[in-house]
Amino acid sequence: MHTPTVKLTQDQIEFFHTQGYLSLGPLSTPDELAMMRSEYDRIFAIKAGRDRGEHFDLGSADADDQEAVLPQIVGVEKYAPAFKETLLAANVRQISHQLLGPDAVGGSGHAILKPARHGATTPWHQDEAYWDPAMEHFSISIWVPLQDVNLDNGCMHFVPGSHTLDVQPHHSINHDPRVHGLEIDDTPLVRSLIAGAVACPLVAGGATIHGGRMMHYAGPNRTDAPRRAYILMYATPARPLAQPRRFPWLEARKTARLERLAQARQREAGAVS
Repeated sequence: MHTPTVKLTQDQIEFFHTQGYLSLGPLSTPDELAMMRSEYDRIFAIKAGRDRGEHFDLGSADADDQEAVLPQIVGVEKYAPAFKETLLAANVRQISHQLLGPDAVGGSGHAILKPARHGATTPWHQDEAYWDPAMEHFSISIWVPLQDVNLDNGCMHFVPGSHTLDVQPHHSINHDPRVHGLEIDDTPLVRSLIAGAVACPLVAGGATIHGGRMMHYAGPNRTDAPRRAYILMYATPARPLAQPRRFPWLEARKTARLERLAQARQREAGAVS
């Protein structure tokens, strides 16, 4: 069990709540990051969890015979147990409790890989656009690159203050319902906000933190090395909304990932019965 080594200052906490994001220095060590890179590359190489819908391509129709442009794995710790008890995890836990309170609970992490030279753009979006529209969510995402990250390989960009907006209309990338990834609709409001976006390059093991309604983006990877991002989420319990919303962009999706997920649940139900 690791003892946390990073604690936010009051100025950092206030910046997060007013601006909606935060950028931090290293939360891990070089040796730990080397181990995590090795495990990260291993689980992507074997497409861990693909038959369960836990490995999929965010940026394409996700066909089995197609090279992924923005592959993701959810439930990373299931496939790389060494990620569970790290200094990084201990620091993230402490920081999350500072920002959300002692009741904040961490779920499993996910990983988004931008392959060397052809890792795709992650379009502008709000994370809450992916979530249950009947609930009010209270969560943060701690986005950690396992190597230095900058404008050349896909660092994060944020729109300061956009966390105060409601969830804006979204659509599947390229308006293709077979694609899992979402993109915020191009509106005059969105265009005006994006003009004030801030890029956040980081050293390996650094972190950015944002909430579910923060507008954010990550550019393509134009370098000769993969861009590895590991994202941990912490949240307090979601609450039902008095007036539930509808997210038509979720209702319209028909992705290969959802099909594999449904098939896995059917297999599991059959095994139990």
